[in-house]
Amino acid sequence: IDARNKICIAEPGVTFSDLVRETLKHGLVPFCVPELKTITIGGAVSGCSVESVSYKYGGFHDSCTEYEVITGTGEVIVCSPTERPEIFEMMHGSFGTLGVISKLTFRLTEAKPFVHLTFERYSNLVEYASAIRAHYEKRDVDFMDGIIYGRDMFTLCVGNFTESAPYQHSYERGAPYYKAAQERAEDYLSTYDYFFRYDSDCHWIARNYGLENPILRRLFGKLFLSSTKLLTHAKRLGFIFKNLKPDVIVDVFVPFSRFGDFWSFYEREFNYFPVWIVPYKIAHRYPWIADEFLKGVPDELFIDLAIYGMRQHGRNYYKLLEDELLRVQGMKTLISHNYYDEETFWKIYNKPNYERVKQITDPNNLFRDLYKKTHRLG
Repeated sequence: IDARNKICIAEPGVTFSDLVRETLKHGLVPFCVPELKTITIGGAVSGCSVESVSYKYGGFHDSCTEYEVITGTGEVIVCSPTERPEIFEMMHGSFGTLGVISKLTFRLTEAKPFVHLTFERYSNLVEYASAIRAHYEKRDVDFMDGIIYGRDMFTLCVGNFTESAPYQHSYERGAPYYKAAQERAEDYLSTYDYFFRYDSDCHWIARNYGLENPILRRLFGKLFLSSTKLLTHAKRLGFIFKNLKPDVIVDVFVPFSRFGDFWSFYEREFNYFPVWIVPYKIAHRYPWIADEFLKGVPDELFIDLAIYGMRQHGRNYYKLLEDELLRVQGMKTLISHNYYDEETFWKIYNKPNYERVKQITDPNNLFRDLYKKTHRLG
């Protein structure tokens, strides 16, 4: 950590939990801290990353200034916005198919010890979207994300760094954060606890497994309440649920100007709550997006709508999302089941740019093709 120049150099397996603990010793934090403790910095670049600073700074990869990449032929390449930029720009969202990131250099920003949260409530999407737009244009808060609890229950969670706090709340035990955000007017958390406020419940996935009982949370929270523990137990007990359809867990990115249009579809076809809302600024059109896909979309601001733990009932909700996103020119993260046919997939993702870099970093296709690796039959 170079505290003077606000720069960090780290290996890709470093978790955001460990990273934030170290940077806070210098009064600094990463620009974007994904909300689960064991997300790694390399994973945030190879996959995706969003949080409540994304309305100003985008994803974690937008704060990166250099990657060291091990190619499929064993070569070590250093790339940056000025050195091998064609490789640097394509590493985000490549899911390890272009090379293995072995070192990252990224910028840090100043932080204070606490975060003061205020919960703004609205009764309809029009008012809600107007509030998001106002904060986006004014840049008057340090943090902004939201939780929609129902057709007339829209909460915007805005926060600011502060040097002191009248009390210090933590959501590692007790009532989960998403419930408190529905009931409280404000809250104070340490900066570390703020960044990982969703971790103990994996947002609200824990409720699907009966882990919101307050007595259980206090008595057995250390055994179950964290993203790592929930995923570990799910893996061990997977054989019990192997014949069930997996829960819908996915982020979708919709141009802000199409948010209302997409929301009408979501209410009609999904009607599942809560959903997480993260305004996301795309600072520049990412080269991994196909040139024609966002043609006619003027938006710099997108809305990340994240669905967590929705049970599937006889319909392929992932395919429903994919079809609707094509209509509104939105994108779906590839972390979930994907049903795109190959032709449609490459209408969204920039195949010429991808193949150009692939020939440099993985000419023998050791790491597999992005479509084949992320498709449900791949």
